[in-house]
Amino acid sequence: MPESQAKTNMFNGEHPFAQYVRILGKGKTGSRNLTREESYQAMLMILKGEVEPVQLGALMMLMRHQEESGEELAGFVDAAKEYIQIPDQMPTIDFDWSSYAGKARRPPWFVLTALLLAENNHTVLMHGSCAHTPGRVYSEQAFEYLGVPIASSLVEAAQHIKESNFAYLPLKNFLPRLEEIMNLKPLLGLRSPVNTFTRLLNPCQSACSIQGIHHPGYKDCHQEASSLLKQPKMCVIKGDSGETEWNPDTNNLVRYVLNGEEVEEQWQALFAKRHVNDKDMSLEKLKNVWSGKVEDEYAYGAVVGTSAISLYTLGKAETHADALELARKYWLNRDKARFSQSRI
Repeated sequence: MPESQAKTNMFNGEHPFAQYVRILGKGKTGSRNLTREESYQAMLMILKGEVEPVQLGALMMLMRHQEESGEELAGFVDAAKEYIQIPDQMPTIDFDWSSYAGKARRPPWFVLTALLLAENNHTVLMHGSCAHTPGRVYSEQAFEYLGVPIASSLVEAAQHIKESNFAYLPLKNFLPRLEEIMNLKPLLGLRSPVNTFTRLLNPCQSACSIQGIHHPGYKDCHQEASSLLKQPKMCVIKGDSGETEWNPDTNNLVRYVLNGEEVEEQWQALFAKRHVNDKDMSLEKLKNVWSGKVEDEYAYGAVVGTSAISLYTLGKAETHADALELARKYWLNRDKARFSQSRI
């Protein structure tokens, strides 16, 4: 008997995971999104290794085709949380910062934003991945270049935060199964819902979650999922290349969850005239802009603007203007010699 047939017969004709594929793929009139409970159960099976590769691919692509709902994302996060053990010694995290897209056209200025916030006594845990889209520059590459240590576990991340208020933790070092699925893009031709819901993971239950997306339509499901997950404070912005980095040349309609209330506010562009895209992706620019060796108006706007949105979401400023002023003070008083001894 063929192996595939033997596996089918083990389940009296149908694999238990097949029900979730059927719900999503039963035609234009018969299909629907998964409920939160169904998504939770489906992701548990995936994380336990109880799903055949063909089933995983089918579920991921069907969900991608009809676009993920807030309930589906929340259910996936519920399941993933069962595989995350927060260390007893983990400090309180001010900002949970997801970084899964990579930068396609400009250096990752958001890296400087996260470090600037940490330098001003805000604890930041950034988690991300860097292996699914060739040609992009990822946060992990930037931190390695700057000499910022990469955490091998949540325990080590806790130690890094105690030492410097900042930690970068790769997804592969706390939920490797999700990293494996994310890296299926070359086989499937599309990103999977894992790329979406990892932004909502918030592994250490920070009160404030900072998220960036590329397609504006995803703001709705991120906001809905954050509400369902009872995230106290959250913002999702249209980010450059999909990272949490405000393009200061454009207005940005930011979606929030603030203490149970879903709101949206427009942040006005910082510059009247658009800047030319910076085709030089050299990470050396991060050090040069931070040190003041190079003046870059766009980079300044991206760092200060993204810092302001983050501070406003955390509740450190009552107005956009106040948040921008606080962010400018942070930037003006930064330690310009910080990366003078960094690795190259």
